[in-house]
Amino acid sequence: MNQNDIVQKLWSLCDVLRDDGINYSDYVTELVLLLFIKMEYENTQSGVLQQHKLPEYARWDVLTKLSGINLLNYYRQTLLKLSVDQDPLIAAIYADAQTRLREPRHLEQLITALDSLDWFSAQKDGLGDLYEGLLEKNANETKSGAGQYFTPRPLIDSIVALLAPQAGETIQDPAAGTAGFLIAADSYIKAQTDDLFDLTDKQQAFQRNRAYLGMELVPGTRRLALMNCLLHGMEGDNEGVVHLGNTLGSAGSHLPKVDIMLSNPPFGTAKGGGGPTRDDLTFDTNNKQLAFLQHIYRHLKDGGRAAVVLPDNVLFEAGVGTDIRRDLMDKCDLHTILRLPTGIFYAQGVKTNVLFFRKVSDKATASTQQVWVYDLRANMPKFGKRTPLTRAHFADFEAAYSSSARIDQGETGRFRAFRRDWIHERGDSLDISWLKDDNAEDAADLPEPAVLAREAIDELNGALDELAAILAELGEEVAE
Repeated sequence: MNQNDIVQKLWSLCDVLRDDGINYSDYVTELVLLLFIKMEYENTQSGVLQQHKLPEYARWDVLTKLSGINLLNYYRQTLLKLSVDQDPLIAAIYADAQTRLREPRHLEQLITALDSLDWFSAQKDGLGDLYEGLLEKNANETKSGAGQYFTPRPLIDSIVALLAPQAGETIQDPAAGTAGFLIAADSYIKAQTDDLFDLTDKQQAFQRNRAYLGMELVPGTRRLALMNCLLHGMEGDNEGVVHLGNTLGSAGSHLPKVDIMLSNPPFGTAKGGGGPTRDDLTFDTNNKQLAFLQHIYRHLKDGGRAAVVLPDNVLFEAGVGTDIRRDLMDKCDLHTILRLPTGIFYAQGVKTNVLFFRKVSDKATASTQQVWVYDLRANMPKFGKRTPLTRAHFADFEAAYSSSARIDQGETGRFRAFRRDWIHERGDSLDISWLKDDNAEDAADLPEPAVLAREAIDELNGALDELAAILAELGEEVAE
C-alpha cells in the first residue's frame, strides 16, 4: 500500500462516524483523537519516538483489550484525563476533547480498522507525512471548509526551498493553521543534516524545542497542529510548537523576533467581525492581512527573511494600505512578488501572491530599490481536482528566483523587474501585471460573488480609513 491508499482508507472510516450521527465537519477531529493514540504507539514501537508521550492508561494496546460499553466508557474517561494530564503538551492536544460516539460497536469498528492498516508501509514515509495526507484530504473536501487553513503543499515546499532555512535559525508562522509551513521547514533542515544526526546534542535539542514557533486562534485547528508537529518529532516548549492565541491581539505583541517568517494569514473577515486589537502596530487598520503583514516585518530580526501569502487587495488598497506598503519597502528589501494562479485555495476565485522580502532595519529607509514580479497567473490551467497543483508548476519560477544573474524577460515573459521610483509614481501599488490573460474573459473563471463583495468591502474600508485619518488631522471627531 502507498500513502494515498492508506489516506483513502482512513478517510473511509468517516462512514463509520457518519453512522453514529457525527457531522461532516467533525469527521477529522473525531478521527484524529483516536488516530493520534495509534500513531504515537506505532512511532514508539519503531523508535521514531524515543519514549511514549502518552501515559500508560492512554496507550493503544490498552484500548485493544477492551470491548463493548466498557471500551466506550473507558475511552471517554481517557480523553477527559488526557485533557488535564501533567504533561502540558498532551493536555494542550486533548484540551476539551470528547468523543461524540454513542455506539460502542462503532468505536470497536474504528479500532479494528486502524489495527488492520499496513503500518509498516506507512512508516516508510513517516506517520507525520501520513497525517499530513489526511489533513490535505480533508481540506480538499469542499464541504468540510478546512481549506481555509490549509496551504497547498507544493506551494509550501517551493517557498521553503527558496528561503532555505538553516539549522540554528528561528522560524515563526503567526497564522499557523495545521503547521504546514513549520513542518516543511523542519523537513528541509532534516534533509540537509542527515535527520539532524550531523548536529550536536545541543543543536538537536534546539531544533526540537526552540527553533519553531506558531500561533493559532482556533483551538480545534491548534489541536491538529500540535499532533502534526509531535508526529514529525517537533515538541516545542511547554505549550508545544503552536501556541493558542490571537496574533492580532495582545498575545501577538509578545511573540519574539525571528530569523524567518513563513505564513499564509487567513483570507477575508472572520464571522462576527472583530478586527485587530493590538496597539503596538504603527498603522491602524481593520484589514487583517495588512495587520498580519505589519507583524511579520516588524517581528523579523535585521537580516531576517520572509515569505507571506497575501490576497491582491493588499497590493493595491489605498490609504493605510499604501502607508504599510511604503513602510515595508523602507524597512525591508521587497525583492520578489510571485503572482499565484487562481483556484488553488478554498475560495476558487481568490487571487493571491507571495511576497518575498529581507529585513534591513526598523530605522532603514529606501531599502527596496527594485521589485521583481513573476506572473504565474496569466494563461495557467484552471487548477482543481482534475488538474492538481504540483511542485513542477513552480520549477521555472524557482530557477528564475535562484539565478545569480536575474534576467528581465520583457513584456512577453513571466519575470520582470520594476524600479522603486516607478512603483512610487503609480501610488506605491504593487498590483503589477503585463501579460494578457486569455482565460480572463471566460465567465466561468470570474471570481465568485462573495470574493468580489469581499474585495469591494476591503476597498471601502481602505477609503474610510483614509477619510478618518484626514478628519483626525483636522481635529474632527470620527463617529463610531
